[in-house]
Amino acid sequence: MNIKKELEMKVGIANDIYLNNIEIDPLKIKAIMINEVVPADPLQDFYGDPDAYYLKTTIPLFQGAGAEVNSIQDILQMGIYITNAVKTPKTEYAIEKISIENSLPYLETELSFFPNVRVIMLMGDVAKKSFNMIAKKATKKNVVPAVSTYKLRNSKIYYEGIRVMPSYIMTGGNILIEKSKVTMVTEDIAAMLEIIKQNPY
Repeated sequence: MNIKKELEMKVGIANDIYLNNIEIDPLKIKAIMINEVVPADPLQDFYGDPDAYYLKTTIPLFQGAGAEVNSIQDILQMGIYITNAVKTPKTEYAIEKISIENSLPYLETELSFFPNVRVIMLMGDVAKKSFNMIAKKATKKNVVPAVSTYKLRNSKIYYEGIRVMPSYIMTGGNILIEKSKVTMVTEDIAAMLEIIKQNPY
């Protein structure tokens, strides 16, 4: 399945929406990590250049969690798919609610492609907000409580039988500087890897 083609067919084509143009077997995906927002240059996204800006922080976080990965393909091979909650590049420092809302149909449809997912990791507040908006449509309530992420990290939150793990943003220049956040994100990734290892196909 080509994610971009499938999403454009189901949701529609929009000029400013950036989608993952990759071929993937959705049945092999056991975990989804939802990052905050697409970069202004698609080549810097997870599935862009081999040395893309987004991978410069993501791969070390996986390695810190004990995963032997050197590329996005290695991460996919482990059954982990990474996407962005907001599919339009941000123009301001903060992401506007309208950007989240415009991207929501794409994210919701994208998540529906993967029937064997055991874990969804929400990397940052925008991912958390987006996922809550999707869940609220179905259940009329938020899945992730409005509590600081560090207080939620050890909570066992489930949505439709899937473990939902709130964590921190894994892209951007600041992440590798903030040592406490690096520690927490690598611990969260390690916990996710353990869950998918315990739940083979």
